[in-house]
Amino acid sequence: MTRSFKQALLVATAVAGLAGAAHAEDVTLTIESWRNDDLSIWKDKLIPAFEAKNPGIKVVFAPSAPTEYNAALNAKLESGSAGDLITCRPFDASLELYKKGYLADISSNPGMENFEPVAKSAWSTDDGKATFCVPMASVIHGFIYNKDAFDALKLTPPTTEEEFFKVLDAIKADGNYIPLAMGTKDLWEAATMGYQNIGPNYWKGEDGRLALIKGEQKLTDPQWVKPYEVLAKWKDYLGDGFEAQTYPDSQNLFTLGRAAIYPAGSWEIGGFNTQAQFKMGAFLPPVPKAGDPCYISDHTDIAVGMNAKTKYPEETKKLLTWISSPEFAEIYANSLPGFFSLNKTPVKMQDPLAQEFVSWRGKCKSTIRSTYQILSRGTPNLENETWVESANVINGTDTPAVAGEKLQKGLDAWYKPAK
Repeated sequence: MTRSFKQALLVATAVAGLAGAAHAEDVTLTIESWRNDDLSIWKDKLIPAFEAKNPGIKVVFAPSAPTEYNAALNAKLESGSAGDLITCRPFDASLELYKKGYLADISSNPGMENFEPVAKSAWSTDDGKATFCVPMASVIHGFIYNKDAFDALKLTPPTTEEEFFKVLDAIKADGNYIPLAMGTKDLWEAATMGYQNIGPNYWKGEDGRLALIKGEQKLTDPQWVKPYEVLAKWKDYLGDGFEAQTYPDSQNLFTLGRAAIYPAGSWEIGGFNTQAQFKMGAFLPPVPKAGDPCYISDHTDIAVGMNAKTKYPEETKKLLTWISSPEFAEIYANSLPGFFSLNKTPVKMQDPLAQEFVSWRGKCKSTIRSTYQILSRGTPNLENETWVESANVINGTDTPAVAGEKLQKGLDAWYKPAK
C-alpha cells in the first residue's frame, strides 16, 4: 500500500466519520399545538414531506389537550421549556405572547408574501407592521343542507333573503323535516352560526368591520341591527324546545335526517361526512336582495409561529417557510376538509362539500368575525355579549333594536376608538 493511498484512505475515513457525526447530531424541532385530532396527519403526511426535502432536520408534533393548551404553553414559555414552534390561536391570545417576547417577528421570513393582509390580521400587531405566525387555515360559514330532502320537496338552494324564507316555509308546510337545525341554549351557536354567518352581507364585510373598529359605525346602525331582524324570524323554523337545544343536539338533528338545513361552519364537514346517511350540499349566506354583492365569513382559525428563544432559529425558519408553501397547503387542507388554506395559491379540494365552500372565495369578498379583533379586549366582552344577544333575539326576549343598543352601550363603556 503506497503512502499516498494510505493518506487518501485516512482522509476518506475521517470525512465519513464527520458525516456520521453530523448525521448523529440532526436538529430536532418540536411543535406545540392544541390540535390533537390532527396528530396522525402531521406524523404520516406533513412531517415526512418536510423531512424528505430537509435532511438533518427532524420534527416532532407534540400536542396538548385543547382545554389545557393555553395554561400549559404559558408555563413552558415562562420556564424556557417550550417547543421551537408554537401553534397560534387567532388574535389577542397570540398577540399577548408576542408582546411578552415569546413569539418572534417573522414578517420578512420567506413565504410570508404568500398571504394577504386579511389572512395575516389574526396574527399581526394592530398597526399591521409585525406578523408573528404563519397563517395555516380558516373556516368558512354558510349553510349545509340535506340534498335528498331538497330533491324530494323539489327545492333549490336559495340565494336571496326572500328565497331563503320561501324555502323554509315550504319545508315547514311539508312537515317531514325541521327547517333549521339550531338551538340557543349554548349561546355561541346563535351568534356564530347565526349572526356572524349572515351579518357580513349587511355590514359589507371588511368595510363594516373596520368602520366599527374606527368608531365610524355603531352597532345601533341599520346594517348591524338588520341581521338581528332576520334572525328573529328564524324562531318560527327551529325545532320544538329550541331554547333548551344544545350544539350537539343540533348536529344530531341534522345528521340523523330530522332537519333539512344546518347553519354551519365548515369545520362540520369531516364529522358530517361520516355520520350523515344522505347526500349533502351547501349554499351561501343569502344576500338581502337579488344583485347585491356577497360576503362570507372566512374566519382565520389557526397559525404557527417561532418561539423567540428557540435554539434553532434557522431550522425553525426553514420549517415555517415550508408551512407557507403551496405544498403544505395542499396536504393540510385536503387532510382536514373544512379547514381551508389561507395561502394565495388556490387549493383544489378533493371533498366536494369542502370544494363548494372554498369556491365561494371566487364569488364573494372574505371577512372575519366582527367581534374578534380589538373589540373584545374589554369588559363587557363584545364577543360574549353578542352570544347572549343573538340568543335573546331568537328567543324573543330582546328586540333587534334593543340588542344593538345593549351591545353598543357595553362597547362604549370601555372602547374609545382613535378618530
